[in-house]
Amino acid sequence: MSIVSSVITWVLKRRYDQIQAFCANPHDTQQTIFQSIIEQASTTEWGRKYGYADIKSVRAFKERVPVSTYEDIYPYIERMMLGEQNILWPTPIHWFSKSSGTTNARSKFIPVSQESLEQCHYKGGKDLICLYLQNREGTRVLHGKNLAIGGTYQHFDQNPDVRFGDVSAIIMKNLPSWAQWMRTPRIEVALMDKWEEKIEKIAEETLSVDVTSLSGVPTWMVVLLQRVMEIKGAKTLHEVWPNLEVFLHGAVSFTPYRELFKQMIPDPKMSYLETYNASEGFFGIQDDLSLTDEMLLMLDYGIYYEFAPMDEVGKLFPKTLGLDEVELNKNYALIISTNGGLWRYMIGDTIKFTNLKPFRVKVSGRTKHFINAFGEELIVENAEIGIAQACQATHAVISNFTAAPVFMQTNGKGGHEWIIEFEKQPDDLAGFTQILDQKLREINSDYDAKRYQDIALQAPLIHVAPKGTFYEWLKRRGKLGGQHKVPRLSNSREYVEEIKTMFEEV
Repeated sequence: MSIVSSVITWVLKRRYDQIQAFCANPHDTQQTIFQSIIEQASTTEWGRKYGYADIKSVRAFKERVPVSTYEDIYPYIERMMLGEQNILWPTPIHWFSKSSGTTNARSKFIPVSQESLEQCHYKGGKDLICLYLQNREGTRVLHGKNLAIGGTYQHFDQNPDVRFGDVSAIIMKNLPSWAQWMRTPRIEVALMDKWEEKIEKIAEETLSVDVTSLSGVPTWMVVLLQRVMEIKGAKTLHEVWPNLEVFLHGAVSFTPYRELFKQMIPDPKMSYLETYNASEGFFGIQDDLSLTDEMLLMLDYGIYYEFAPMDEVGKLFPKTLGLDEVELNKNYALIISTNGGLWRYMIGDTIKFTNLKPFRVKVSGRTKHFINAFGEELIVENAEIGIAQACQATHAVISNFTAAPVFMQTNGKGGHEWIIEFEKQPDDLAGFTQILDQKLREINSDYDAKRYQDIALQAPLIHVAPKGTFYEWLKRRGKLGGQHKVPRLSNSREYVEEIKTMFEEV
């Protein structure tokens, strides 16, 4: 191991003691974060508007400051992008993370302060490696390089001092030198803006590199890895990178991709570590490799958390819960206040707590990505569990999917229409459909009630999409790479109709 790797390992092991400390004192940790960010923002325009200088308790904060969506804070963000400062956060902000989301706008722009970069995103990256080192004795992950697909960034036409792009690009562009040393490919390749050309360049440049870890969104990593194996003529990824040992993944659920990765990397020693990171912040890291979809809630990243029960979502002043009030296995909408200037901001994710000592969570869906056209309250977590069960039973491997309601016809019945792209098609599509339906009925009582004797909902209708369909759909929408992902569920038929139109063109 090099001197640099040895120093990094020593620093990360010391950090593990700090993580243990905040897990042991979660409420004190969050209270400290709350007081710190409120005090820092007291002289901002937002802080003056809501009297932050006089706020001494979380209760006062909740009573005074409304919950915000992106549409609510966009006027402030627009002014910041045009050059105004001290609006939402006191220190200068010149970077904005661009992402697609559950907003009505085509894209949203999230302010990224220097504090959020250093105390949240960078700390999350370091803790990711720190927790992996604790889980895998004898790991040699630091002996090689981490392969990450970066997004893109650009200057804002109306203000040359402002840049915006995928959060991965912002992080990668600003990484300290020691972190740049650990990664591949070259930064100018990782941040190329032409997606297909970038995939080719990354594949060519990394074939001879000793890659020991991968990090990124599963959807786009699959595209790269398949191309790498194609160029090399390899049947498995270990024929290309024999020392590869872990995939650090996030942004979308890994459940639909797990079997596909096992086919590409059949080695049982290969590890998968999940993260919960987004444009708005870095929230969770899988701290135990045996817990496949549970992540430790990271409490000292400059983020103060609130959790809204689902029947409170949509209210200006909802009743929200702190860590001392949450319960296991209940859906909560995540609300955050951050050192990047987001205040009681509803990011659009729903989570469940799987453990309270320490606090572990899993992402259960999106506040706007669901189907509830008939009172069935189908959430993304339900869909992914059902899909996984059907794939296992019919020996299928999935690539991507989306679903939407079929609204009630003259017969008074509705249903759900699914478009699924398989890497390997099921042995029996009818059997796949039946198992998916049965599993959804088993895990969702509302869906089961609506399916009873086909009174309200008929059996699911599944279309098998040709390979490459979702890739082409995202390409047409200008959403290749980065944080862009296929919406799993929608309460409208917009996405399904667009994709079905593509079928008709073929």
